[in-house]
Amino acid sequence: MHLKRNIELLAPAKNELIGIEAIKHGADAVYIGANAFGARSQAGNDIESIKRLVDFAHQYDARIYCTVNTIIYDHELHAVERMIHELYRAGVDALIVQDMALLRLDIPPIALHASTQCDIRTPEKAQFLEKMGFAQLVLARELTIDEIKEISSSVRVPLEGFCHGALCVSYSGRCQISQALKGRSANRGECAQFCRLSYDLEDAHGNKLIKSKHLLSLRDFNASDRLHQMIDAGISSFKIEGRLKDVDYVKNVVAYYRQALDRIIGANDGLARSSHGTSSFSFEPCLAKSFNRSFTHYFIDDRHPHNGTKMASILTPKSQGEYVGKVATTSGNTITLSGGAAFVNGDGLSYIDSNGNYNGFRVNKVIGNKLFLKDKCDIKPGDSVYKTYDKAFNDILAKPSARRNIYLDFTLWTACNRLCLKACDERGCMATHSITLDSKPETAKQPQHERQRQVLSKLGDTIFTMRECHIKGDFFIPASVLAQLRRETLALLERAHKAAYQRDLRHSEDRSALFPYQELASADNVANHIAHQLYRDHGVKAIAPAIECRNVNLEKGTVVMTTRYCLRRELGACLKETGRSSLPSPLLLRGGKHLLQVNCDCSRCEMTITLA
Repeated sequence: MHLKRNIELLAPAKNELIGIEAIKHGADAVYIGANAFGARSQAGNDIESIKRLVDFAHQYDARIYCTVNTIIYDHELHAVERMIHELYRAGVDALIVQDMALLRLDIPPIALHASTQCDIRTPEKAQFLEKMGFAQLVLARELTIDEIKEISSSVRVPLEGFCHGALCVSYSGRCQISQALKGRSANRGECAQFCRLSYDLEDAHGNKLIKSKHLLSLRDFNASDRLHQMIDAGISSFKIEGRLKDVDYVKNVVAYYRQALDRIIGANDGLARSSHGTSSFSFEPCLAKSFNRSFTHYFIDDRHPHNGTKMASILTPKSQGEYVGKVATTSGNTITLSGGAAFVNGDGLSYIDSNGNYNGFRVNKVIGNKLFLKDKCDIKPGDSVYKTYDKAFNDILAKPSARRNIYLDFTLWTACNRLCLKACDERGCMATHSITLDSKPETAKQPQHERQRQVLSKLGDTIFTMRECHIKGDFFIPASVLAQLRRETLALLERAHKAAYQRDLRHSEDRSALFPYQELASADNVANHIAHQLYRDHGVKAIAPAIECRNVNLEKGTVVMTTRYCLRRELGACLKETGRSSLPSPLLLRGGKHLLQVNCDCSRCEMTITLA
């Protein structure tokens, strides 16, 4: 029999409640931080919360992955071991990790996934990590479809790729700017987000070429119209960024991608969902209604722009929202808009003024297409307006907005003086149960099947929905007896499913595998003696310690960011293309007291940011 390829929708969760909503809205898996050692220090959760989330998710065969993806210092190794044992006992399905020391720690046989911070951009790196025992590889976000194909053809483990959310301008795991300038390590979950700040662009003489723009702040990734191509290229797990996002964001974005992936899976016999249950929503998902800095395909289409747009959001790092029209007229604190968008009191809107400045305002009252603003603002006719907060939409999301059901079939019959019920569900589980009656059931004088189906279908707050009900014979049974049989049979069905649930096991390390490079730089993030020895055992000759481990002041010229995004190209001054505007060299970024230099490696189409 030909096995179908499982496609996974992987959602973020800041906490247990958001994780539960992600599952309800269609996620096949959720990634969440434990109480320490996750790359979002503000998104930690205690073990009991994670266990409750695990128990909820496993009902649907959905999985919970915990992020243990910081670099780890020597004095923390034993604490990491203890925490991983607790996570394993809580039922967590896999760990997402960056530090190679975890491969040599005394931990349970839990599956390990290589984090995007492992910087997986080449077939050679992917092959090595597969040989090291990783069960899933999270690819770098900068890859094109062709590059994903090349990696996919070189490994057998599933590949995970981002499909939506905020973008780091640097290759993940290779950004040291926060540590260098503020002592807050992105590889320790404490990123100060220097990429979202505004900078002046200067030449070598201090002349300002561009003033106060967010030159390193990227738009948000949106591959919703590239899912089919990503599947064909080899992506099996589609990851939504956002472990710091609120519940409304997670509900909306997960629901949108659930519907999009279901359409693709339904049209392809070779694909299957990796969990069970059907989600129904009380709203129509819309990506533009959730936080976004406008959207980009990033490099998924190589360097071809998304609908003619740029990659960066240089005017503001804040949410742009959903385009709703242009200003037709203004009068005091009242404006009218062209277009047919609907508004309600409390909507939040934004616009970019003629000086390129971002402005936000709140709608106080609505009469037709006339909006009465809470405060007067300097908006003009012709300005484009975006809805950054859709009150009506968010009011729906603030309530229970999804239900996820497991379909099951019942078969009811009698055998002597026993009433028997078999339940089979879409997860492949079956339970048969019977109740002894005082006497053999009497033949019904009136048709009973419809009444009995109604009793069996009353599944209340369980996760089940009855699909089919087969009743053999026509007999009278009190509704209370039938309800008792239904409850006890479902309890057995859940026990059977829980007993049958299997987690992936950790793969073994191939001790003969050679790392594809013989030297490691500080950006390769080796921060403890176990990781150091592991790389040595796999052929690495020279290892520079992680920048977090260096007790010296960083000198001028230190690389603090490496990126495929090119500021020159974004500004229309690519050195490789003729007919483009020119910018002097070198270029400098000044932000407050900090001065950085922009360096373009045109042979590799990469850019580095160094201390100036």
